[in-house]
Amino acid sequence: MQVSQELIDRVLRLVHAAEYRPSKPKQIAALLELDADGYREVRRVIKQLVLEGRLIYGGNHLVVAAAAVGGPTDQIRGTFRRAMGGGFGFVRPSSGGGNADADVPEDVFVPPGMTAGALEGDLVAVTIEPSRRGGIEGKVVEVLQRARRQFTGTFFSSPLPDQPGSDTIEGPVVYLDGVHYEAPVSVGDVRGLPLQDGDKIFVEIVDFPDEESGGGEAVILERLGSSKNPAIDTLTIMRQYALPDEFPEEVLDEAREQADAFDDDVVPADRNDLTDMLTITIDPFDARDFDDAISLQREKGRWRLWVHIADVSHFVPPGGKLDVEARRRGTSVYLPDRVIPMIPEIISNHLASLQPERMRLVKTVEIEMLDDLTITHSEVHNAAIRSDKRFNYEQIDQFLASPEAFQKDWGDPICELLTHMHTLAMQIRKRRFKDGALSMDMPDIKLELDRTGKVKGAYQTENTESHQIIEEFMLLGNEAVATWLDDQELNFLHRIHAPPERRKLRQLTSFVKDLGLGFDNVESRFEIQAVLDKVAGTTLENAVNFAVLKSMSKAVYGPHREGHYALDKEHYCHFTSPIRRYPDLSVHRLVQRLIEKKSTPDESFAELVKLGHECSDAERNAAQAERELIQLKLLHFLKKKQGETLEAVISRVFADGIHARCLKLPVDGFIPVTELPSDQYRFERRGQSLTGFKSGNRFRLGDHLTVRIGKVDLQDRQLYLEVVKNHSAAKDDQRGTSGKKSKKSPLRHQKKSDRREKKKRRRR
Repeated sequence: MQVSQELIDRVLRLVHAAEYRPSKPKQIAALLELDADGYREVRRVIKQLVLEGRLIYGGNHLVVAAAAVGGPTDQIRGTFRRAMGGGFGFVRPSSGGGNADADVPEDVFVPPGMTAGALEGDLVAVTIEPSRRGGIEGKVVEVLQRARRQFTGTFFSSPLPDQPGSDTIEGPVVYLDGVHYEAPVSVGDVRGLPLQDGDKIFVEIVDFPDEESGGGEAVILERLGSSKNPAIDTLTIMRQYALPDEFPEEVLDEAREQADAFDDDVVPADRNDLTDMLTITIDPFDARDFDDAISLQREKGRWRLWVHIADVSHFVPPGGKLDVEARRRGTSVYLPDRVIPMIPEIISNHLASLQPERMRLVKTVEIEMLDDLTITHSEVHNAAIRSDKRFNYEQIDQFLASPEAFQKDWGDPICELLTHMHTLAMQIRKRRFKDGALSMDMPDIKLELDRTGKVKGAYQTENTESHQIIEEFMLLGNEAVATWLDDQELNFLHRIHAPPERRKLRQLTSFVKDLGLGFDNVESRFEIQAVLDKVAGTTLENAVNFAVLKSMSKAVYGPHREGHYALDKEHYCHFTSPIRRYPDLSVHRLVQRLIEKKSTPDESFAELVKLGHECSDAERNAAQAERELIQLKLLHFLKKKQGETLEAVISRVFADGIHARCLKLPVDGFIPVTELPSDQYRFERRGQSLTGFKSGNRFRLGDHLTVRIGKVDLQDRQLYLEVVKNHSAAKDDQRGTSGKKSKKSPLRHQKKSDRREKKKRRRR
């Protein structure tokens, strides 16, 4: 029986609301003020949404928006994340309110031997059991849904001798990339492919290995090539993350039709002609598409800002082949040695790219504000511009450092425009952080590649003032559009960043206290920013930034009006990058309908929930692919440098070892506790350190190390380092604060502490 789309929307709105608590269908019908007939219809709607995977039944038949607590068996569902080394992992309970009232931590620890062969990202069912160490731990009882079945790996005609599986598996095998299985997987028939030992192949698992006994079977989908070819890294990651390659011919044909129909000499009659307005673009030096441009005028007591955004929606009509392919991709992917565009280059790099001296179609956000930054007017309209000059960030930073040096070449109007842009953007930025916004982005890593694709160096990007100018204007444009659409109570994709859970903030507070930074509470944006400011430029910066990011919710796309916590904005969406993000394109289309005053209904809430999930997943997948390819290329680079020493800083501390971030080359390596100088180590949460209670060795967060490049594991994508010297410990020794120079034995002190703790427990 056909169910009501309107009722589907109402149910989803209710279940996704922040104040919603898991309820039975009858309670949901009451909340929606429905009668007995309406209750029966609600039951049918919920059953359909459960079948579609958009709702689930939790414990006691409670309805939630995602997999949740399973009821009296203390079973939860969640996403499995495997820890580095050790065979253990964590399960993050699924969101949706089902775990809100349960005494379940954010990440459930799953010890070795209890993972049931789960891989990164798998949806699993976990039983909660008391831990012998106190607290709780989980046991994976079932892998409910595999995150993926297709993997890349290294082919061998038979298992490698003296390796796991060499005695139990015969014939051709594949050693899978990026998974914890030590034993290979059988690939059976190689279908006459010209394979050699060491070749990279792409396979699909038809029988997943058992964690204890190994085994498993796969079929070969494609020979990727020799592992000695540097370009194979990119192809491997593309296959691993299911990134698309070439555009289908019918999609390219539609793009060519758009190119043939476009006349860049004539401004359409229905657009504001802004081609005579001074307009510039500022982008990375290696940018291929330019989707935003800026105009700015200074008037008496006020500013007039124009944020021009490429009108991609003009060239990608809804429902066409271009649109279907763009939605399937969801986002452009920026890999170190290639770009995988969301929209064919004939549009993204030509028709819609705001190239200098070319008439281009844009959607312009016009904003007027007073000197005190009060916005007095904003509107969005279709326009045409002609960019006067293209700049890169490096050029603008040089100009800001010495404006007079560029006066002759660039001319007074452009130099004045740049000066005004800098003045206004810095004022906006200063007020934004004063009002409570957070600056917590981790710097990107850029690789320097030679002509063959091999790494010759790497560096971290800097968020300089030139970047900040464009960032502030884009934020302002996004906020203005979202505010306009929200005021009309329309459905569209917001960029949502929910406030962090109180539990996460308590954990962050505990972490900051343990570091002795002098903060007793870190639960507001202002306190979090104060912590970030205090560690900026110190050896603790990377670790604290990571801890803050971990405490935050993930930013996602959805129709819910929940605001953006980190930006401290009540209304926010993505509007300024339609060339590379599908959510921006979807917002542009809604804006176009409003401009044309069309009475067509906006997209349903349910459809936007689905689209938001698709776009969020595509964004996350692209980011993971980029990070993993950077790591893989760096590992190839470091494999040739095994035995060499590097300077590093301890960036994470765990009971089983430490992570160190190399300084000259921005790469992280792991140092197992078993590879530290011989001692009896204990993890100390206070101070975030591994402390030896026999010889007095100590490794703390932020310590400066000299490390040696040890094992480079290309299959697990992991770098292992060895400690040569702990410079911070040496300084402590000179001050008499650690090691053998300490007046008190750390071991004796610990024994006294243990005795005191036992007495306390007996009293309790």
